[in-house]
This record gives sequence, structure tokens and C-alpha cells, in this order.
Amino acid sequence: MSDENTVSVEILGKEYLVACPQESRQDLERAAKLLNDRMIEIKAQGKLYGTERVAIMAGLNLANDFLNATGSSQSAQTQLSQMNAKIESALAQDQQLDLGE
Repeated sequence: MSDENTVSVEILGKEYLVACPQESRQDLERAAKLLNDRMIEIKAQGKLYGTERVAIMAGLNLANDFLNATGSSQSAQTQLSQMNAKIESALAQDQQLDLGE
């Protein structure tokens, strides 16, 4: 992989090298910033621990935003919201187990 096709992005203070066509570089950088900002926001709420959990919630939130912005069907939005609630509940239960509560 040549340097011109590799973009360095930082997410939650960690650097990631991503292969990317030169013409898509700005889009990738904007997407990484959006993801990083959303993950920082979720992590600051203090409800979730672990980068993987924060990333999952950020991904679900961004997917929900995308569906809302593209005017997708109400059914898909409802299903995503229900899935989001189930994942939050499961992660909260898992976190309680991790903390020995």
C-alpha cells in the first residue's frame, strides 16, 4: 500500500491507517471526524465502558441519523430504534456483570 492511498485517522486518541482512493480522502476524513465526535459524546455520558461498546452505539446512532435523513420507511426506523434499545439494555446488563453488581 503506498502512502498516497493510505489515510491516517484518529478515533478516541488512537491512530488508524485506512486504505482509501485519493479522490475519497476528504470524505473519509470527514466520516472519521463524525465518528470520533459521536464516540466522544457517548463516552462522556459515562454509561458505557470499552471502545467496542462505544463504537457499536455510535454506529447505531449514525445509522439511525442516516435513515432519518434519507426519509426511509417508518418501519425501518422503528426497527432500528427497538434494536438500539435492546442493545443498550444488553450492554447495561453486561456492564453490571462486569462490575460485579
